Amino acid sequence: MTTTFSSDGAELMQRIVTPAGIGGRPSTVGLEEYYELDRATSFIVNNNFTKVALQFPDELLSDSATVAAKMEETTGSKMYILGDTSYGSCCVDEMAAEHVSAEAVVHYGRACLSPCCKLPVLHVFGNQPLDVMRCAEIFKELHPDRQAHVIVLSDVTYSHAIDDLASQLHLIYPNVVFSQVDSKKALSSAQPVSGLVQQFGRHFTVDEEHGLDNYAMFYVGCEGPELTNFMLSWNQCPFSSFNPNTGQGRWETLDVNRALRRRLYLVERARDAQVVGIVAGTLGVINYLSVLDHLQRIIHQAGKQAYMLAVGKHSPAKLANFLEVDIFVLVACPQNSLLDSSDFYRPLVTPYEMEMACNPARAWTGRYITDYCQLLLASFLESRSWRGLEQKLGQTAVTKAVPGRQGIAIAYEDEACG
Repeated sequence: MTTTFSSDGAELMQRIVTPAGIGGRPSTVGLEEYYELDRATSFIVNNNFTKVALQFPDELLSDSATVAAKMEETTGSKMYILGDTSYGSCCVDEMAAEHVSAEAVVHYGRACLSPCCKLPVLHVFGNQPLDVMRCAEIFKELHPDRQAHVIVLSDVTYSHAIDDLASQLHLIYPNVVFSQVDSKKALSSAQPVSGLVQQFGRHFTVDEEHGLDNYAMFYVGCEGPELTNFMLSWNQCPFSSFNPNTGQGRWETLDVNRALRRRLYLVERARDAQVVGIVAGTLGVINYLSVLDHLQRIIHQAGKQAYMLAVGKHSPAKLANFLEVDIFVLVACPQNSLLDSSDFYRPLVTPYEMEMACNPARAWTGRYITDYCQLLLASFLESRSWRGLEQKLGQTAVTKAVPGRQGIAIAYEDEACG
């Protein structure tokens, strides 16, 4: 018997592993091509890794044993299959990899591209087929103005085809910008670029005079948490999308303002809460310890009690065990942070929402933050004694101009010599 707040585990036991071609690897794509075995082999051999964890999402588990056997044959290294991940499958499960003393992780399938703490990682997205000609046709239908400023984003499984799409559209649309998946080594050594936007594991360059908020966004991929994350983060931009599975495009109809009002309502719930449960939704994304410490500090400063909870994959049944908690704050990657908490006994908020509830200096600016690493950088600036010139309109008395000091810094005229 199962209720909203309890589970007998039957759902897990009855879960069916999806065969290749049904929501996983397309049957028309070979194993070597889809899993990029040559690239993965080079990654392991060139770095002399002897123990490697291969992390698969549920829909690709049917191929895992075959891939592991081939990788062991070509590399001579020991492979360990990570199936049921500790948290979301989009995140690299460093904790499970460390249980087998793995020296690196090869992560397969969709990924949030959140930077990891310890282990080297190779992402193999699994290149899903994209009808580039059809995608270009839909783009032209949705954006008939050839001078339109548009940023093209994509699910990582279609990122391999973005260059082909760019070749179809660049000559016609001179102001279209195509995002690219981060190459962290290249970006870390690159010089600062004017108008560069680097977020969610992607980067693109915009015209600073036109402004990011004046661009439209075109997303190549299916509806899901990634698209919702983009729409809330860049909520001033209109979004359209192309679904490769159906071959159809549309203007996104998500009421962003309504969604933001819902999130701001949760901020008010957090302000009223006296007992807060901090749920660790990741143990592998960089800076997770820093944000846990930061949340504890601001919650205590606001006169509230804070409890740290590590429950693995969170669920209504697990969190319902903590009846004394008024609200939960979930520390997770951007894709897993925006949960609909209507099924939970108590609401779940993001670190940004808890920051707004507890820190009077954190005011709503119209920009929603889902990446807690950005939250830490704003908090650092707010802790500095000097933050730049401030207008403070209406807060200072009006006075007449008076003569200032004359001279140089080491000897003003009104100072005694020596």
